[in-house]
Amino acid sequence: MAEKLASDVVIVGGGVIGSAIAYFLATAPGGPDSITVIERDSTYETASTPRSAGGIRQQFSNPENIEIGLFGHHFVTHLADYLSVEGDCPDPGFVEGGYLFLAGPSGLDVLKQNHADQSRLGAEIALLDKVATSERFPWLHLDGIAGAAYGLCGEGWLDPNTLMQAFRRKARSLGVTYIEAEVTGFETDGKRLDAVLLADGRRISAGTVVNAAGPNAGRVAAMAGILLPVVPRKRNVFVFDCREPLDPAVPLLIDPSGVYVRPESGGYICGVSPPSDRDPDGETSDLEVDYHWFEEVIWPTLAHRVPAFEAIKLTGAWAGHYDYNTIDQNGIVGNHPEIANFYFANGFSGHGLQQAPAVGRALAELITSGAFRTIDLSRFCFERFETDALVLERNIV
Repeated sequence: MAEKLASDVVIVGGGVIGSAIAYFLATAPGGPDSITVIERDSTYETASTPRSAGGIRQQFSNPENIEIGLFGHHFVTHLADYLSVEGDCPDPGFVEGGYLFLAGPSGLDVLKQNHADQSRLGAEIALLDKVATSERFPWLHLDGIAGAAYGLCGEGWLDPNTLMQAFRRKARSLGVTYIEAEVTGFETDGKRLDAVLLADGRRISAGTVVNAAGPNAGRVAAMAGILLPVVPRKRNVFVFDCREPLDPAVPLLIDPSGVYVRPESGGYICGVSPPSDRDPDGETSDLEVDYHWFEEVIWPTLAHRVPAFEAIKLTGAWAGHYDYNTIDQNGIVGNHPEIANFYFANGFSGHGLQQAPAVGRALAELITSGAFRTIDLSRFCFERFETDALVLERNIV
């Protein structure tokens, strides 16, 4: 007979989002007595988190995303206060290098509007005209550029796997149970999920179920008869060395074309999100690198924007998957309007790592108290797809 288990909260997905939710639930006053995280691959070899670029920023257009970014920066710079275990906390190597968004004449007004909201909420972003951009970053070729926004502090990058493992390690130290298994379905009782079914035949009775399955979130929701607009979209990251060092140091640079580049271990990493007509839904098992994006789009763009990048050597590459929200590319955070004990933390479209601390805290608040207490993420609810109250973000990278 298959083993029968029970847990107050079952979280499907043990990546950075699922582990952040588990941690904040475990530390919440009056939180659940038992928390179980189901992760299909405890090696995380193909998981999205370790394959991300590890960025943290506040340069968004939506107030919620700006506030999420502010807390993300606070969290990683005070990591030992949150995730230490027996006095030890891994160092994710946060580099506060800043983001530099370049804008052409048509994008300058949007940059200014975003900057006003970012400044109002406390983000330290400098709005630069073309002259100031050239003076601060003399290695840039500013043909077609009218201005830029530069993160003076609070923005940068870190090692994503270290942050994820720190969340996981702390959650386990607080009594959270991690099970390596594949979720195959749910048992329902009217308008509730009663149990989570695993491929090995085990059944876990659950008071609350959280979908934190990353790129597989749409499939997990479908097991409960729910259409969730989240699919895997493959992203390629390329690594290169440059013969000529740049001084001053390079921030995470975003060209108006969407091509980005940043320093990494003495070299650089770069990438681009494909246009919608060349960005099909994928399979998380497909990790083959599509080198044509580097050859046809990224390198020509970088060589034009940064003349020193005309002479570079490609040294590596990898691929991973966004949990892509096909409707408005913003996170889906909250419970289902009809299946009240089924919660979502999905569709972050490449921002999951940096948004994990704030989302984990917010969802723990919602589960334990019935409301968001710190950052109000009500607009990220599932119902917005039915009411057409979409949350559009202008600063998607």
